[in-house]
Amino acid sequence: MKIILLQDVANLGDEGQVVEVKNGYGRNFLIPNKLALLATPNAIRAWEEERRQSARKLAQKKGDAENLAREIESLELVVTAKVGKEERIFGSVTPQDLAIAFATHGVSIERKNIQIDEDIRTLGVYTATIRVHPEVTCKVKVRVDPEHLTVKS
Repeated sequence: MKIILLQDVANLGDEGQVVEVKNGYGRNFLIPNKLALLATPNAIRAWEEERRQSARKLAQKKGDAENLAREIESLELVVTAKVGKEERIFGSVTPQDLAIAFATHGVSIERKNIQIDEDIRTLGVYTATIRVHPEVTCKVKVRVDPEHLTVKS
């Protein structure tokens, strides 16, 4: 029996391959466990069309991510923090702080996709790496300024 593998199967083949298996193995294990599909001419055409559309969508998402990365690289994020002696920050600047700074620029980045290259504990300019897509990353400059407190009288 010919089947189309829907997932990688050890000692049999990779996803998308059309392979020949014994009838019992295909009908009793692979097809019920949704590891394979019976390889009829219509099923093969449908599978190929689905893969083409999926590849097109993935390329579109990657293109959008590359455009977003270019936009991000042109930004300079400014984060304000309370400082003490010798311009040291109380605490440190975190990915959550950078995600909030991105939001002020109208860019939505999750904090788990932000990696700060070094600990930010003093005022200055730093670099952070942003993962906008599994295959697309970019760098952004982060400037840390002191927070100016207003005194109420």
